[in-house]
Amino acid sequence: MDTRADLFTNDQVDSSRPLADRCRPTDLSNFYGQTHLLAADKPLRIVIESGNLHSMLFWGPPGTGKTTLARMIATNCRAQFLSLSAVLSGVKEIRAAVEQAQQAKGEGRQTVLFVDEVHRFNKSQQDAFLPYVEDGTFIFIGATTENPSFELNNALLSRSRVYVLKQLAVDELVTILERGLNDTEVGLGTTGLMISSEQLNLLAVASDGDARRALNLLDILASLAQAEGGIDDALVSEVIKGGVRRFDKGGEAFYDQISALHKSVRGSAVDAALYWLARMLDGGCEPLYIARRVVRMASEDIGNADPRALAISLDAWETVERLGSPEGELALAQAVGYLAVAPKSNAIYKAFNKVMAEVKQSNSLEVPLHLRNAPTALMDDLDYGKGYRYAHDEPEGYAAGEQYFPDGMEPQQYYQPVRRGLEDKIAAKLERLRQQDRDYLNNKGKESS
Repeated sequence: MDTRADLFTNDQVDSSRPLADRCRPTDLSNFYGQTHLLAADKPLRIVIESGNLHSMLFWGPPGTGKTTLARMIATNCRAQFLSLSAVLSGVKEIRAAVEQAQQAKGEGRQTVLFVDEVHRFNKSQQDAFLPYVEDGTFIFIGATTENPSFELNNALLSRSRVYVLKQLAVDELVTILERGLNDTEVGLGTTGLMISSEQLNLLAVASDGDARRALNLLDILASLAQAEGGIDDALVSEVIKGGVRRFDKGGEAFYDQISALHKSVRGSAVDAALYWLARMLDGGCEPLYIARRVVRMASEDIGNADPRALAISLDAWETVERLGSPEGELALAQAVGYLAVAPKSNAIYKAFNKVMAEVKQSNSLEVPLHLRNAPTALMDDLDYGKGYRYAHDEPEGYAAGEQYFPDGMEPQQYYQPVRRGLEDKIAAKLERLRQQDRDYLNNKGKESS
């Protein structure tokens, strides 16, 4: 547990510490990014400068300054800073933190309790903080990379304000790298390391919005440069090789990106769909997962407007299973591209959802006798199948006016084909058949009268 009340200052520099830790900002003047929260008159800056603290949650990608901001708040308010990691801590550590905070409160000092990766605490562990947040034992600051709406208890959420941190832009990362390179007290300024602006930009792009990753890459580059006698483009390429973009299977980025892929396909944006497919594969997503989702898209968003979409998607799935990665990924791209440009219809999707909802809300209506099979003499005696009209023996292969819904239930029209692709022809055929039904019933009514 970290019980330091102040951030590292220059006279505490330890060259054995990673560059990212040494370059951690100590005040807002050298904190880069999050201008939507920290610019003049923005909410979090007002909190930091006023000292009027409240419990809060920092939600954002790694390396965006969550821990740094928590430390900065404690330092600015001259509060004791206690830090817990939900990955490493349990009930014992929580109790120890509470005791230290209670002792400080008795001495008239305020405490900021920072909990990193707070979403990894279970419900009971999260609930353990509530009474102490309520009575002001400490100001609670949680950090999470996951959506608090899904990962945190409502009780804790209701007592905290959520601040959303964004990944850093390339120019912001370049500025951070320049400070790490040139600072003579906490950075690499005394090493004489020479690196071009183009090479710094490559490091920034490879960092994918993560300041910690950017400084770690620079630190590695500096170490290798000593052995190689300097920095060239080949060394920079070697350092950044193998980096993957943010994905985190099962996390927020995972669901955001599959949602973007699905909506791009639905919106017939083929280039965007291929982009999100590539992002997911590049981030390490299991190709078979994407294949399953692509099959779902074929049924949900293309449907009978182009039934070939489902077959192509299933073929892509089989190809991925047989060839694996990366060979099978091209088949996924082919399927995604086809689905994106195919005519769209969610008519079957809507009809099926409506039918399912109605079935769940209604009674178990019996199958009409004329629709039942009669494989035994008893069933035949009970009139199973009596009066059934065999469609193949009817004109045009259609038994006009036949009733297929349960007795006492009015015929419904759940399926409403769109006027696109093959469904345009399906809609015309259904209208023709329904007109035959109407004509049959009208004629039957005239005969009975």
